[in-house]
Amino acid sequence: MPDLNSGETEAEIGGAQHRLVLTLGALAELEAAFGAEDLTALAERFGAGRLKARDLVRIIGAGLRGAGETISDEDVARLTVDGGATGYVRVAAALLAATFGVEERPLGEPVGA
Repeated sequence: MPDLNSGETEAEIGGAQHRLVLTLGALAELEAAFGAEDLTALAERFGAGRLKARDLVRIIGAGLRGAGETISDEDVARLTVDGGATGYVRVAAALLAATFGVEERPLGEPVGA
C-alpha cells in the first residue's frame, strides 16, 4: 500500500502493480525535461492539464524511477495501462496529486471546479 504522506502512489502498469513516487531527483529530472525554471513552474505546467502523450511517458517514467525501478522512457512508452489513454492520464494525475498535495482531479479541470 502506498504511503500517500510520502507522495507515493500505486498503479497497474504493464500487467503488474508498481509503486511510483516523484522524489527530489525525479522532480529535477522533470524540471530538465520540461525546461521548467523551478518547482512552481513545473506545478503550473502540470496544473494547466494540457499534456502530450510524451509528457505522460516522462511523468510515469520519473515516478517509476523515483520508486527505484530501472526503466527508460522508451520502455515506459511500450507499457500498457487499463483504460488506454484515459488510464495513463489517471496514473499521472494520481502521481501529481500525491506529489504536490492537491486533491486529485482530472487533468485540465480547473482548480475549484
